[in-house]
Amino acid sequence: MTPQSPLARSGLLWRLFSSSRNRKAGSEELLIHPEMAQPNPQIAAAAALKGPAKLAAVTGLMEKLTQDLETVSLLPQQRDSALEELKIYGRDPRDADPIFAKEGVETLTRHAFNSPSSATSRNAMRVLCNTLFLKEQARQVFVNLGYEAKLCEKLKSDNRDDEFLASRLLFLTTYGTNMNLAELIDKHQLADSINKNLERHAKRYSAQNSSTDPMEVMALTETLKLLFNVGHYCSSRISSFTAAIPHIVTILCKGSFPALKPLDPPTGSLIHALLNLEIGSKDVQASLYPQSDPGILANRLIELLGRATKAYSEGELESTVTPLLGVISSIHEHAPTDVKYTIHTKLLPTEDDRAQVLGRSESLPSWLLKNSTNPLAPSLRETVSNLFFDMSDKDASKFVENVGYGFASGFLFNRNMPVPQNASEAFSTGGNRPVNPITGQFLDRERQPDAPPMTEEEREREAERLFILFERLRANGIISAENPVRTAVEQGRFEELPDDYQEDVD
Repeated sequence: MTPQSPLARSGLLWRLFSSSRNRKAGSEELLIHPEMAQPNPQIAAAAALKGPAKLAAVTGLMEKLTQDLETVSLLPQQRDSALEELKIYGRDPRDADPIFAKEGVETLTRHAFNSPSSATSRNAMRVLCNTLFLKEQARQVFVNLGYEAKLCEKLKSDNRDDEFLASRLLFLTTYGTNMNLAELIDKHQLADSINKNLERHAKRYSAQNSSTDPMEVMALTETLKLLFNVGHYCSSRISSFTAAIPHIVTILCKGSFPALKPLDPPTGSLIHALLNLEIGSKDVQASLYPQSDPGILANRLIELLGRATKAYSEGELESTVTPLLGVISSIHEHAPTDVKYTIHTKLLPTEDDRAQVLGRSESLPSWLLKNSTNPLAPSLRETVSNLFFDMSDKDASKFVENVGYGFASGFLFNRNMPVPQNASEAFSTGGNRPVNPITGQFLDRERQPDAPPMTEEEREREAERLFILFERLRANGIISAENPVRTAVEQGRFEELPDDYQEDVD
């Protein structure tokens, strides 16, 4: 099996996804079908009911629907109308207990999966989605009814409503239940159905006449969420979803989605799904780096990154931008040389960036450098540093050349990597212009301080202060590396000067 991204393996991705989506589903919107967005007197009246009146209405509807299962007593239109009304009541669990009770879940499930009417089935599934969304205990009740085979069968339908509803029900049952996902994959073709649905979406977006039907985007998003969760909770079957990678890439590169922010669904969901899959698989390299345009995916991801840096607040970066950088890192890891070069030219500091101290300009590389030390986003900080290190061929000397020792030092110390020689010596870039090894700035662009040079006593006091500060950091466990001053002394690289020493002056 091809290794997954280090970010996915570490569980970091899962923690980020959890924080951004609220694992109890409290931040998601309740299910409102696009058709139901239109004004409807019956819906308005149902939404206005509260207290005992609402409870009485819900109880009456559930009794009718339960009785209808034993002896058909409702006309199709009456049955569907009752389910539509229940959906409105079920958006607020207060005074709607019969919907969420064990008997209520069973009644809804039987209508959803035993009805010969596709309209009735979908109406019942919509009520079930809201029920399982709002009440975690209802999810296990649903699983215990044993309808997983019929639920997976719904997912095979080439219908966006069925795809959306079945995917959401399966997604919700991945939380707080004993649903056997491996069995769904092995016996009920869950992975094949997800892959097929993504293939259908990819074909639509490849046709360059994508539908504006909101159910299209809603179904795609729900399928991607399901894929992500199944991959996380059933990692032993993650290779079953490798076939989905080319379709995800196609949608990412050719799809156009109206959204307020660049990583809103479904784009963000596409990113999450990619990061959780086996990008290193040989079977998908031609899709990730197509011969006609090997850098198309890398360029698309970097374009999204550039937009995301301007669209999200400081508090949103950790959960939104980190997964995107994780995908870029994985794409870079397996990319051919020319694609790696493209990524380097867009993400590593340029000569324009070196006109001042690195991280001070408004460029994308500077934004990355600033966030490599962001104290408010530890996961983002780690991911950025890892990406820069990977783009430096995992070589400490190249790393220092690329980002300056000021940005590289913490990363190297935390990994107990020795300080490279070029960290204390000016080096030259491709244009042979000397560079300050600490700041990464061209020496000829540095501003000289107006203050007089330090005396020898001042230098000694500053060196002693830095030595003591480093030792305190080690004692408190903040860093684990050896003090470079102590190491230099032990290696005989320091010389004791006599009291009458005078520095040579040209």
